[in-house]
Amino acid sequence: QVQLVESGGGLVQAGGSLRLSCAASGRTFSRYAMGWFRQAPGKEREFVTAISGSGDNTYYADSVKGRFTISRDNAKNTVYLQMNSLKPEDTAVYSCAVALYGFWPPTREPNFGSWGQGTQVTVSS
Repeated sequence: QVQLVESGGGLVQAGGSLRLSCAASGRTFSRYAMGWFRQAPGKEREFVTAISGSGDNTYYADSVKGRFTISRDNAKNTVYLQMNSLKPEDTAVYSCAVALYGFWPPTREPNFGSWGQGTQVTVSS
């Protein structure tokens, strides 16, 4: 089973940038699409973005389109989330996960597994 560890969260002012990383264990990392989700206090976890196993395809929630970029380095078993033009409403715990099935794009939480522990992102106004 793949294990995921996120890092890179922190406190940033509105308009700033952060880069999150999601390091995966396992030799079959490149077979799987990966996704980022986030959960703000008092809210349900929501889909942010996904990337195919090869990295050729990406998909974004409307709320982050044009500001966030997902990428992956299969040689390093790592997925990245570059977040620019951050807003206070981006404040949340960000988690990465492995897509369990082969359809595209995977956006619903039940279609993901092997969740990481999450990393806190706080955007101050």
